Amino acid sequence: QVQLVESGGGLVQAGGSLRLSCAASGRTFNTYPAGWFRQAPGKEREFVAGFNWNGGTTFTNSVKGRFTISRDNAKNTLYLQMNSLKPEDTAVYYCRASRARIGFTDGDYWGQGTQVTVSS
Repeated sequence: QVQLVESGGGLVQAGGSLRLSCAASGRTFNTYPAGWFRQAPGKEREFVAGFNWNGGTTFTNSVKGRFTISRDNAKNTLYLQMNSLKPEDTAVYYCRASRARIGFTDGDYWGQGTQVTVSS
């Protein structure tokens, strides 16, 4: 079983930065798709950033140019570097690891979520 443990969330002022970490056990991030999702109060969970199986990355439009996704294969850890944070980035952020090489599917592995709050 793959288990994901997240850290790095917190409170930050607008314009500041945070780095989220997601440490995985049971499987590496580098061979399967993985990424980050977020859910704001009263809204649906949405995709933020992710790695394809071949290392390519994808970002939702609202974070392009501000967020970067990376991974340390030796440590089996996924990261989300968030810069120039805005109040609308406030949400619970979740790490996701695919169970299939093709991409995200039902039954994927999820972290517990970490709260990111950006103040004005």
